[in-house]
Amino acid sequence: MTEPAPDATGVDVTLRALLADVLGLGEARAAALTDDSGLFGELPEFDSMAVATVLTEMEDRLGIVIDDDEVDGEIFETYGNLLAFSWRKVNG
Repeated sequence: MTEPAPDATGVDVTLRALLADVLGLGEARAAALTDDSGLFGELPEFDSMAVATVLTEMEDRLGIVIDDDEVDGEIFETYGNLLAFSWRKVNG
């Protein structure tokens, strides 16, 4: 039996917790992210090594599979882009 996919709020909460954990942002900084908040290239903690860890954690925590050809730099430009990508993946 599979668990139901998280709703939009659940994806947002999960993604913020994931970024807080993986990047060491802490809850307050993660909670303060807006759709326009820059990620890769803006947050010093979000480097190329962090990208792989974030993708792996997204798969684990959101129950999704991310293929290499789905990943491009645009996904990591802003929190809104990452959230939209995550939501699309969760909802297939």
